[in-house]
Amino acid sequence: MNAMRLQVISPFPTDIDIANSVQPHHISVIAKKLNLNPNHYDLYGKYKAKVLLPVIDELKERKDGFYVVVGGITPTPLGEGKSTTTVGLCQALGAVLDKKVVTTLRQPSQGPTFGIKGGAAGGGYSQVIPMDEFNLHLTGDIHAITAANNLLASAIDTRMFHESTQSDKALFSRLCAPDKKGNRIFSDIMYRRLKKLGINKTKPEDLTAEEVMRFARLDIDPETITWRRVMDVNDRFLRKITVGQGPDEKGMVRETGFDISVASEIMAVLALTNSLSDMRERLGKMVIGNSRAGDPVTADDLGVGGALTVLMKDAINPTLMQTLEGTPVLIHAGPFANIAHGSSSIVADKIALKLVGPDGFVVTEAGFGCDIGIEKFMNIKCRYSGLRPQCAIIVATIRALKMHGGGPPVTAGKPLDPAYITENVALVEAGCTNLARHIKNTKAYGVNVVVAVNRFSTDTDAEIAAVRTAALAAGAYDAVLCTHHAHGGKGAIDLGIVVRKACESATKPLKFLYPLDASIKDKIEAIARSYGASGVEYSEQAEKQIEMYTKQGFSGLPICMAKTQYSFSDNASAKGAPSGFVLPIRDVRASIGAGFIYPLVGTMSTMPGLPTRPCFYDIDLDTTTGTVKGLS
Repeated sequence: MNAMRLQVISPFPTDIDIANSVQPHHISVIAKKLNLNPNHYDLYGKYKAKVLLPVIDELKERKDGFYVVVGGITPTPLGEGKSTTTVGLCQALGAVLDKKVVTTLRQPSQGPTFGIKGGAAGGGYSQVIPMDEFNLHLTGDIHAITAANNLLASAIDTRMFHESTQSDKALFSRLCAPDKKGNRIFSDIMYRRLKKLGINKTKPEDLTAEEVMRFARLDIDPETITWRRVMDVNDRFLRKITVGQGPDEKGMVRETGFDISVASEIMAVLALTNSLSDMRERLGKMVIGNSRAGDPVTADDLGVGGALTVLMKDAINPTLMQTLEGTPVLIHAGPFANIAHGSSSIVADKIALKLVGPDGFVVTEAGFGCDIGIEKFMNIKCRYSGLRPQCAIIVATIRALKMHGGGPPVTAGKPLDPAYITENVALVEAGCTNLARHIKNTKAYGVNVVVAVNRFSTDTDAEIAAVRTAALAAGAYDAVLCTHHAHGGKGAIDLGIVVRKACESATKPLKFLYPLDASIKDKIEAIARSYGASGVEYSEQAEKQIEMYTKQGFSGLPICMAKTQYSFSDNASAKGAPSGFVLPIRDVRASIGAGFIYPLVGTMSTMPGLPTRPCFYDIDLDTTTGTVKGLS
């Protein structure tokens, strides 16, 4: 299959106009390029297909390709182009340099798409297409997560309701309903709870009264419930709600709220699972709160783990799409990058690495700056996948480096200060302290680090030279100028060549930041030191939660720090490379099914609000052609 040739035009069109100007290949053509036959995927229209998990087993003897992760310096609120760089690099590798390549990306939430940030398909002449399908429903994975999440939420409130209105005997009798022959039986999922309780009996009638009570009564403490309902649009008025106000709920009123769907633990489970059976176990182990006795209550305790897996059985298969230049893309999962780890799925990466083979490349992205995205990619995702990247790319812009060097605030929706569009080499050099720390931290994992300078029209040669000098001095393998936004794959040829050399020369083993058997506090403090902190301060609530999770046996999980993406520290206005600060831990929570503990550094919103002028003002449909207009 010949690569699609981009027609770069001026004046520069909008992202959606560029996306709509290219006729995509039928997705079967992209699949054939990867040697996938129709038995390996299910079509979802002309331009999307679900790649089926058995592909991994069929190709298990094939060696993996090179594994590349794209991170960034601490960003401005405008973003520095990680997704665009990821796509542009793959267009260069596949369409220009003729290498086998697959891009693996997160599925975007519809919250930002209709809110303030816009879509996440890349930008300019480095995009995933069809852009509207990518940014909207895709193949329904987020809707499946929403349904599964809310089924569990319903199960929690319903179980508390029924336990409050029934005796132990009546509750047990209804849970162990008789079969067609009139014999009371345990359903398969109930044996999981029996095993957890240490009850080695197979017939309901053999349980003692005390065992009946322990089995049937979860006795959930409403004050400990952490599971909330979700939906995939921004709605600030659902952040805090009251449920149970109907007359039939008999006073079972409690405060709860909604998160955006991608903040659901089920999304993190999807991203970190290795197989269908692994996903089943992770979903069942999700902890929704504690009993009044202080024991964790899981989805399997509620009897719903199997049903959640059924709702998620198609979502576990990644979605195949394509770039503007016809290179393959696997889209899968989209966990938050603060309360979760912010990377696409393990299964997508594993499938992709087998499909490209030993001489090919898989390029994926880690959310936010390297202090959050790369750190979690290495210490959480790579631990669970067993995969080792050879190269990490750090995306930098002159704009962001000037901000870190002391430039005026950068605010979304407002014009840039003249400092950002006129040459100021000294300001760039001062800001390179931020880049240098990211290089040092990332290099410590044992990967070769390449800096990609995402060029804007106002950047000067002297400013770019200053970045390259600083990057090499900090230990980068190389630093490369990129113009893929304006020129597509041709604008990332140099980056592709350097990344290939960096991958081929990588020899060091992957080194984690901390051992899993360290205490929760020791792991938190290891991460804090990488930020430049001199110490960590724990609130009374954080101390209480750490003690509880340790007692419950969860201290061996990796740490997923939830902090601002706009600074190494907890203070978003502290730019550059701050040091000597004390990192405050406000609270500590856990996603046990996904498999991590997440300390909260400050306040994290899990349900965004809409701005005064949301993106939806610009979005419409041409009812004559069916073309979507205004997506960004």
